[in-house]
Amino acid sequence: MMRVLVPVRLRKAVRTWFDSRYISISDHRQDIRDALWEVQTLRREMATLQSEVERLRNARPQVIDPVISKGDKAKIDDAHRLAQETAKALDGVLQNEVLVWQAIDDLRAGRTAEKPGERPCA
Repeated sequence: MMRVLVPVRLRKAVRTWFDSRYISISDHRQDIRDALWEVQTLRREMATLQSEVERLRNARPQVIDPVISKGDKAKIDDAHRLAQETAKALDGVLQNEVLVWQAIDDLRAGRTAEKPGERPCA
């Protein structure tokens, strides 16, 4: 290895260029922490939505008055249909959330399997 004297201005310009192009390890770790926090927040929200899905699935249009006009019957049926469609859509979202958590668990397992100081091959 050969050492060369480099003017301070050039060294500063090169370091500034590198700093602007690459993210530091600590910034990268903070980004990962922030992303994990977001995922955990989403997980809590998904648990709430899952309970709402179950509530919507179990909801039945209740007939209070035996004499219901056709317009009211249509509104009740439409509301029930929308509730069922919402429940089905949220169920799909929850299934995707499970896949995300499985991927995160796989990544965590892969990270713990690595030896300290060893970098994974890209």
